[in-house]
Amino acid sequence: MSANSADRSGRIDVVLVKAGRTKIRYTGELLTDDGTRVAVRAPWAGSGVRDFGFVRFEPGDVFTEYYWRDRWYAVKEVRSASGALKGWYCDITRPSVRSGPELVVEDLDLDLWVCADGTDIRRLDEDEFAASGLAESDPGAAQAALAALDELESLARGDGITALLA
Repeated sequence: MSANSADRSGRIDVVLVKAGRTKIRYTGELLTDDGTRVAVRAPWAGSGVRDFGFVRFEPGDVFTEYYWRDRWYAVKEVRSASGALKGWYCDITRPSVRSGPELVVEDLDLDLWVCADGTDIRRLDEDEFAASGLAESDPGAAQAALAALDELESLARGDGITALLA
């Protein structure tokens, strides 16, 4: 039984940390926490529209986010305000840590985008990852991050991300 089993619903603060500093903090609805995977639903937490060229995140978008305590990534299912699936934004992270009403996730710069129909799969921010110095400062973490990115890309090109989230 999870240490958080008594608190399976309600609000949770998601804290995204990058390079030792809080990048963003937002409150979401805790959907489930089975002791290994935490699922959260939250509205787009950015300010205004973020246009990547291949997808736009905008006010009204809803993210259903999946975090693992034993995996080096988080997967965010992105839907428009009307409920249409845009795709999955996958962050390469250290395993998440939950302490009461707070879920802390350390972003390791690498990302993967998978569009709704699976025809557009993109590895993102590999240049930022290389520039981060993680390979020198923590080679084990860098290796785990690259392996996690490869795993997610393989899933996206195979059974799809939905199999992971089932």
